[in-house]
Amino acid sequence: MKKLSTIIAALCITFSYAQKVSDYKYIAVPEKFSGFKNDQYKMDILLSKTLQQKQYSVVAGNRSQWTAEANSNPCSVLNADVINDSGFLRNKIVLEFKDCNGKLVASQKGSTSIKEFEEGYQDALKQALVSVPVSNPKPMAIQTEPAVREVQPSEPLKEIAPQSTETSLGESGKYSNGKVSLQKVQIDDSQFILVESNSAVPFATFKSTSKKDTFKVKLKSGESTIGYYENGNIVIEMPKGNDDYSKEFFTLK
Repeated sequence: MKKLSTIIAALCITFSYAQKVSDYKYIAVPEKFSGFKNDQYKMDILLSKTLQQKQYSVVAGNRSQWTAEANSNPCSVLNADVINDSGFLRNKIVLEFKDCNGKLVASQKGSTSIKEFEEGYQDALKQALVSVPVSNPKPMAIQTEPAVREVQPSEPLKEIAPQSTETSLGESGKYSNGKVSLQKVQIDDSQFILVESNSAVPFATFKSTSKKDTFKVKLKSGESTIGYYENGNIVIEMPKGNDDYSKEFFTLK
């Protein structure tokens, strides 16, 4: 297992996406904000309305209520939250946006001297929302159709032959280890995720390496490891602690 640790270190596992709020089309607004357990002071309404005015498509925090397009690619949805940061004399909030891996994409503070809670918190949120740009989403298409080689009109059209079993596993599908069922979603040519149907956070995020069919993997827990294809299965080397790992096999259903 020491060899595996060396491989992981050599891969220099990082997941840096350098995305902006405006890169997203969808923003999820949760049922409850952090630090506001009993009363949202209608900030959820204000936030949703303002984001829609800035041309974002607002979805619920519960993924079961998402559109089919958002559900097919959960990493195209940005998660909003309003955090209570009030002091003794001022109502203050922090507006945060996080991606599907829980990485902070943007954070903006708002503060007001208005002491009434509903009016004060709304005023602070309005200040924070001023810096949120208009939506200008980047395409995040999931490619599932085989590529066809472009030919001259005089040449008969030929499809490129399907790849071997190991490399054709890039297609989306359902995988299971017998305990949990996961949907495989291809984000782009070098990245895919495994996600549970009832969760907005991926179970695991895979990113290609220079070695064929071997991936850098970031788990839902935040831990980093490696994954690869083996006999039609997706295998993840699951950390057990003390530099020890176990193989977890996910079979295509």
